[in-house]
Amino acid sequence: MRTPMPLDDYRSRIGQEVGVSDWVLVDQAKIDEFAEATGDHQFIHVDPVAAAKTPFGTTIAHGFLTLSLLSVMAYDAMPGIEGARMGVNYGFDKVRFMAPVKSGKRIRARYILTGVEQRKDGGYQSTVAVVVEIEGETKPALAADWLTLAYL
Repeated sequence: MRTPMPLDDYRSRIGQEVGVSDWVLVDQAKIDEFAEATGDHQFIHVDPVAAAKTPFGTTIAHGFLTLSLLSVMAYDAMPGIEGARMGVNYGFDKVRFMAPVKSGKRIRARYILTGVEQRKDGGYQSTVAVVVEIEGETKPALAADWLTLAYL
């Protein structure tokens, strides 16, 4: 995680890009591991021979695999709130899978802080617009509005 910042400084970043992750390789081994963990063995993900005959020309990552990588990409890219004792994934208001991530491609995420609200339970709910880019391609893999909670 990037260096935590005071809550007021964090809030002042609303409307700004607050982080860009490092590139993450989405190779066939990662796709196969995700298929095994979820039970989703659709050929487009796990059968390179059959997938080669599709318009994609190769296997592609599960959309939910790409989505699940947001957490690891955020860890190095997103600033924390100083004094937070824990952070919790609260879900998504919107997720769109816009382009497939072909096996062997690298992805990275851009995070824009769009809101911070204090909750009745004392936590702070952040809304972050996320776009996952595919290296060398113009169309993003996904766009999402991600909700997280921080408890100070």
